[in-house]
Amino acid sequence: MPSFTAPDGTELAYHVRGRGAPLVVLPGGPMRASAYLGDLGGLTAHRTLILLDLRGTGDSAVPADPGTYRCDRQTDDVEALRAHLGLERTDLLGHSAGGSLAALYAARHPDRVARLALITAALRPLGLAVTPEDRLTAARLRAGEPWFGKAYPALRAWLAGTGEYDPAFTPFFYGRWDATARAHADAEEEQTNEGAAQRYFAEAAFDSAATRAALGALTAPVLVLAGGLDGGPLPELARRAAEAFPHAEFAVQPGAGHYPWLDDPEWFANRVTGFLDRS
Repeated sequence: MPSFTAPDGTELAYHVRGRGAPLVVLPGGPMRASAYLGDLGGLTAHRTLILLDLRGTGDSAVPADPGTYRCDRQTDDVEALRAHLGLERTDLLGHSAGGSLAALYAARHPDRVARLALITAALRPLGLAVTPEDRLTAARLRAGEPWFGKAYPALRAWLAGTGEYDPAFTPFFYGRWDATARAHADAEEEQTNEGAAQRYFAEAAFDSAATRAALGALTAPVLVLAGGLDGGPLPELARRAAEAFPHAEFAVQPGAGHYPWLDDPEWFANRVTGFLDRS
């Protein structure tokens, strides 16, 4: 298993899959092992994916200081990985909470980013937070699904703080609730470092005004991709995130949830590859 040493001495692992130019991939969760990303809908046919296991997840070591789980502090890990790979500039993809890490990295190291793809990412470092009403708005789009009658009240209670997390509403995170989605969802608990996840979005992690100002220096093209059925973020919130970048394009994948490469792999791979390969 390839690995490198972070600046604080933590040994971090990454997984290499596919062929072609390298694409560094930052997982979400937050703090879920990169295994859930699979081959990203077949992107491995076009790109060599460098899938980082964030500290304390997957095959990466647990850090001595739990405070380093904070999103902004992990930008040093991304920079160490770039240097380890010998890349002058890197194409970077961040999914969900990994998009926040990718955006913070781009703000701190704009000259090291060649292209940036942000997939179903709300970008809390920019002051853009998903609200309970956002999630309920998206959930109501699924009213015709056979599982909706049980799932919607459970989701509403959880968001209101009057109910526990209920697997009944897991289908809302997927555009298609099929066997592939069920297997993907079933693996989440084992793949996630819950303690680290609670520290990832610590309030002190972000200065949204400073981050937005720093991103003004980013010359790299940016793709912000939302799922048409995703509530975290809604497409409109993702569109607002795209406005923070000087050279961004915005796309919505029809019928997709929070994991768009599972819902329509071909559409996803074609859209992302087209962006990454554009001259």
